Amino acid sequence: MVGELDGLQIEDLLMSLPVGRIGCHADGITYIVPINYVYEDSTIYAHSKKGMKIDIMRKNPEVCFQVDAIDDLLNWESVIAWGKFEELFDMEEKTKVMQKIINRIMPLMRGDTAQPSHGFTDDASDIGGDVELILYKIVLSKKTGRFEKG
Repeated sequence: MVGELDGLQIEDLLMSLPVGRIGCHADGITYIVPINYVYEDSTIYAHSKKGMKIDIMRKNPEVCFQVDAIDDLLNWESVIAWGKFEELFDMEEKTKVMQKIINRIMPLMRGDTAQPSHGFTDDASDIGGDVELILYKIVLSKKTGRFEKG
């Protein structure tokens, strides 16, 4: 059976998964990349160092975001959402967002040297010093979800 997820199921899936994919497009280039994220109040919060994803989203802030939970080819759930990239500049907001990201992904990391900053900085709680660590949000404006149960 194939069907649509309702609003609550969409919210649950977005909140429960630690990795999603951003689809962005500018200057004739479409780029899809996985990210760690935190979801709150129809907003995706994430971080990155400067690179292609950030360059494209700065040029065209309209993005697509996708998550899925796949048990097998006949049992899965997927959410696709659309929204707008907004880079965070306020230091207090950046600190709060980075702490939320750390709290979300630290339980999922393994090893003594694992750091939620993915090595962008020497200190896991640093929000950018030696390397430009960019924190951003994607404010979602539309969300759809599908599922299949075999």
